[in-house]
Amino acid sequence: MDVTSTYKFARISARKARDVAREIQGLPVSEALDILNFTPRKGAELFGKTLKTALADAENNFELAVDGLYVKSAVVGEGPTFKRFKARARGSASAIMKRTSHITVVLSDDEMSEKAGKKAPAPKKVEKKAEKAAPEREKVDESADVAYDSAPAESDDLKKLTGVGPKLAEKLNAAGVTTYEQISSWSEDEFNAINEEVSLKGIELETIAAEAKALQKESK
Repeated sequence: MDVTSTYKFARISARKARDVAREIQGLPVSEALDILNFTPRKGAELFGKTLKTALADAENNFELAVDGLYVKSAVVGEGPTFKRFKARARGSASAIMKRTSHITVVLSDDEMSEKAGKKAPAPKKVEKKAEKAAPEREKVDESADVAYDSAPAESDDLKKLTGVGPKLAEKLNAAGVTTYEQISSWSEDEFNAINEEVSLKGIELETIAAEAKALQKESK
């Protein structure tokens, strides 16, 4: 059950009162009162009055257990602004804006453990997303016909190819490309798929395929 108490036309700006509201949001009533009692601000005093009123209503009118209550929400709305003027030099005047606000405190006896239990499944969603991401990459590689279930027993030194450095060689190995034979037999679609994945900048299909074929013959 929720118990609401509202302090209307409080003589404080909503901006200043909201700083105090953030401190007690979601806390048990006892902890919220302790914070308000030891906070030297006008907003804390006004929130303390509102909170005590809601607490008295819950105990006397609704017969709720005080120990099981917590601050479900602490909201501050803007009230009307009183305009005053202060006399200045040469018969002029400067405006003084006296702002007010409406302070609302809602207490609830719902168990906080239930709220925490609803937020617990969040990590599972992250795991599911990670599981979905892996199969998607495999599908892309399989569609390009350049993915391999396991790396070949023998692998060639791809760094011997022109334009292939250590980092690019690692990327190619991670994509399943480990031998000269694979590169020499690339089709245009396969080359484009690998290019999108590892970025073969400045490397042409005909050049790298011919070079890989020559290195393959030398290795034999």
